[in-house]
Amino acid sequence: MSFASFGDFIAMGHHGLYVWSAYGICMAVLILNVAAPILARKRYLQQEARRLRRENGK
Repeated sequence: MSFASFGDFIAMGHHGLYVWSAYGICMAVLILNVAAPILARKRYLQQEARRLRRENGK
């Protein structure tokens, strides 16, 4: 499929809204799948550090 201009590429034959929203949702899910475990690990390590400080302080 070839497009006459960049505007035609963005419009995707009048299906641009569907196509680009699908790409956006897919990208958001991929980013979430990467970020969620990283943030969960960070939160877990912080909780464990606090727990160890409390245990060693007693």
